[in-house]
Amino acid sequence: MVGSDPSRKAEPRPPRVDELDALPCIEQRAGELLRGHEAYPVFAGHGLDLLTLQAGLQRGQLWVIEGVDGDIAGYLLGGVLDGDFHVLQMDVDPSHARRGYGRALLRHALAEARTRGYPAAVLTTLSDVPWNASFYASEGFNALPEAEWGAGLRAVMAEEAALGFPMHLRVAMRRVL
Repeated sequence: MVGSDPSRKAEPRPPRVDELDALPCIEQRAGELLRGHEAYPVFAGHGLDLLTLQAGLQRGQLWVIEGVDGDIAGYLLGGVLDGDFHVLQMDVDPSHARRGYGRALLRHALAEARTRGYPAAVLTTLSDVPWNASFYASEGFNALPEAEWGAGLRAVMAEEAALGFPMHLRVAMRRVL
C-alpha cells in the first residue's frame, strides 16, 4: 500500500551519537531525487554538518526512525523560529520512501512540540515537489503569506535566497498545534 508499511513497527526516537554520521548521507541521497530541478544545485552544495546535528540532539529536537532492516530510514531536525517549532530539515532515504516514515517522523515531532508548549509549527519548502508542500498540506500545514512572516522567518527566507534557492518556488508553511 502506498504511503504505509504495515510491517514497520519502529517509532521515531532520538538518535545515538554514533548514528549522526548517517544523517548527512540520507540528506544527500534524498537530495538526488531533485536532480534536474532548479533547486538541485543548492541541495547538492549545502548540507547539514555534524555540529548542527549534535546541537539538535542536545536540545532534544532531532529524531530518527529505523527501517524494517534496522538501519536509519529517515530523520527530522527541529528548532525554534519566532516562538514556533521550526521543522528545519526532514529527509527519508529514497530506499525507504513511500512507507510512512516521513509522516511518522513529522507527527512525532509535532506531538513533541505541542507537549513542549509551542503554539504552532513552521517550515519552508518547495511548492512544486509532491513530497514537499503538498505532503505538508496533507498534515495540516497552510501556506503562510509573506505579510504574516515574523523576523525569524524573513531571515530564513533571505538566507535561502542568498544560497541560491529559486525563491519563486519556496513557500513558508505553518500549522497551529
